[in-house]
Amino acid sequence: SPFSAHEEKLIVDLWAKVDVASCGGDALSRMLIIYPWKRRYFEHFGKLSTDQDVLHNEKIREHGKKVLASFGEAVKHLDNIKGHFAHLSKLHFEKFHVDCENFKLLGDIIIVVLGMHHPKDFTLQTHAAFQKLVRHVAAALSAEYH
Repeated sequence: SPFSAHEEKLIVDLWAKVDVASCGGDALSRMLIIYPWKRRYFEHFGKLSTDQDVLHNEKIREHGKKVLASFGEAVKHLDNIKGHFAHLSKLHFEKFHVDCENFKLLGDIIIVVLGMHHPKDFTLQTHAAFQKLVRHVAAALSAEYH
């Protein structure tokens, strides 16, 4: 594993407290509000013209939950993140044509959301461990891109 035992403990302990639906919905909504041009990937989710449309779009919240649940799988596979995300990487590259830069952006937003939702638990050490995790997940999701 690229993580120390201490980092793994910090990640696993915080993740056990995460409300995936709430944090995932918040993270994806934030991404689409901060980077409105990313909404083009979700045009089939209905009206996303305004920030309020994004915030109240159930499909966005559901997809955010799905994304964060998938991210949570990395927590269970800290020793093989790349292998675990190989299929999703291929899917996002070949089918969805998602720019892999989005994985880094969303990872950074996930960090912000976790910090907001868990201010007492989100210590500097926990932040550092999760920053490392999102880097590994983004790299794994980008692995099939060529």
